[in-house]
Amino acid sequence: MCSISGFYNVHGRYLETPGHFRDILSAMNAKQKHRGPDDDGILLMDTCGLSHTRLSIRDIKAGLQPMSRTVQGRMFTIVFNGEIYNTDELKRELILRGYSFSTTSDTEVLLFSYIYYGPDFVKHINGIFSFAIYDHTEEAIFLYRDPFGVKPLYYTFLSDRTLVFASERKALFCYPGTFPRLDKKGLCEIFAIGPSKTPGCGVFKGIDELKPGHYIRYDRFGCSTTCYFRIQSIPHTDDYQTTVEKTSDLLNAAVKRQIVSDVPICTFLSGGIDSSIVSAICAEELKKQGQILDTYSFDFTDNSRYFKSNAFQPEQDRPYVDQMVSFLGTKHHYLTCNMEELADLLYDSVLSRDQPTMADVDSSLLYFCKLVSENNKVVLTGECADEIFGGYPWFYREDLLASDTFPWMTDLTPRKQLLDPEFADALQMDDYVKNLYHQIISEIPVLPEESNIEKSRRRIGYMNIRMFMQTLLDRMDRTSMYHGLEARVPFADIHLMQYVFNVPWKYKYRNQTEKSLLRHAAVNLVPNEILFRKKSPYPKTYNPLYETILADRLREVIHDPASPVNRFLDKKAVLQFLESPKDYGKPWYGQLMAGPQMMAYLLQVNYWLKEYQIAVEL
Repeated sequence: MCSISGFYNVHGRYLETPGHFRDILSAMNAKQKHRGPDDDGILLMDTCGLSHTRLSIRDIKAGLQPMSRTVQGRMFTIVFNGEIYNTDELKRELILRGYSFSTTSDTEVLLFSYIYYGPDFVKHINGIFSFAIYDHTEEAIFLYRDPFGVKPLYYTFLSDRTLVFASERKALFCYPGTFPRLDKKGLCEIFAIGPSKTPGCGVFKGIDELKPGHYIRYDRFGCSTTCYFRIQSIPHTDDYQTTVEKTSDLLNAAVKRQIVSDVPICTFLSGGIDSSIVSAICAEELKKQGQILDTYSFDFTDNSRYFKSNAFQPEQDRPYVDQMVSFLGTKHHYLTCNMEELADLLYDSVLSRDQPTMADVDSSLLYFCKLVSENNKVVLTGECADEIFGGYPWFYREDLLASDTFPWMTDLTPRKQLLDPEFADALQMDDYVKNLYHQIISEIPVLPEESNIEKSRRRIGYMNIRMFMQTLLDRMDRTSMYHGLEARVPFADIHLMQYVFNVPWKYKYRNQTEKSLLRHAAVNLVPNEILFRKKSPYPKTYNPLYETILADRLREVIHDPASPVNRFLDKKAVLQFLESPKDYGKPWYGQLMAGPQMMAYLLQVNYWLKEYQIAVEL
């Protein structure tokens, strides 16, 4: 994995003052160096500048970027962030077409594929990626992003029509004339739907995110955006046993494809079904090569003492981790985080995402990724299984199915009650959420033969992929890449995702068991005690010390007149909230963000506004 950044203007004339613009490219690289600590490079042309930082995973010595190739007198240059999983198939076909390769990197295969097939070649790519390709002859630039948005890519157009782009928003601000600003829309993104965000929205005014499954072409004739992939609604005709077999085959193939690496891999192993399946397939493949898989699990100091069972988190993970380690014979590492570290890293979490995050759900993963990165560069995770296999309660609870809003945040009251009433009224948060909800559900065509409840499940499944899963993918990418660790997500494989999306609910919830299809597809991979345990999400702390730390810090913020968040808050309501018991079982976002996470989120908002020196335009 890496970072990419750059700028383009057909009238740029950047080579007239090359030192100035090379400095900008170097500054953009410096802002994203954590994503690629092993190497970096820049290339400046008259109308375009490209920069790249590299985390060496494939062809460690020869895969340097920006990478340029000339074919039939035409030059093309690429900067690429990601991994291509069907590199070998693409390469074999290109060799048959007369192409020769000087590296073993997937970057060169990607560039030659573009040169041979043209801009729509991306339809044939299986991987996680964001990349830019510059056509020197046409003086045209192309920006691409993978089908499900595993890898980030942001961009902005300046008043002179200069295009500036980067893997992370902080790098955009290195270009003169680009500033962190918030308008009413951005404030709604933070207070109404945060920590998620509208697909394509960069939160900051004037900054956009390239949508998953899209690419941009920009040249002297203007800018055009093409959607090359969107998940399709297709009638499912396979019987249950065939569905189980196909799902098993697709899952095994996805994991095995993603093991490819020139450096050792590891896995996150929580003791849940998703990470256990991924770890089991990885461990078996490595055993064939005479290797032992490294696995990692995470928990919080004294969590066994303070754990509180609830509907969202019924039991602890540690006993199941122990069982899986024994079953697989992996080299396991138990990592723990104390409460001070968890609270302190809330601020680094903001820096990793360039906006407020999922509070300690992010900061804890940021801490763990740091420890994992000390010995590994590549990790496979169980992320995204719940979105396609129906692991969340909103797939089967009738009240959530009928909520007519995003089911992971059905009630905005916990958000609004802490805001200044006039500010909350001005934002019109309910209307913002309602309009976004109807915009997203209008994108997915339902099947006429489906019942109303099945149509609701299809819409919820699509919303999960478009928004909730995107938040989790952002979290996984930024927390891992903040420490130069590449996280791969086999459950987001394009073939697996497309197939399982169309599997009917009766197969996914067989015998009133969530994710029953996945469980049956993984029989013999993991013990039954793991395979059929009740779903338990990512671990969170129940230690009262954490809540005390947050409350004390938020009081300091509230009593400090210089705190920028105060202009948006009802001081009296917040102080009253800090004195009341926190309900851990009623989250205001997802399944994990309850009372303590509201305090943490407000701390993050304040830090973000101050650290980024954000201008607010109401």
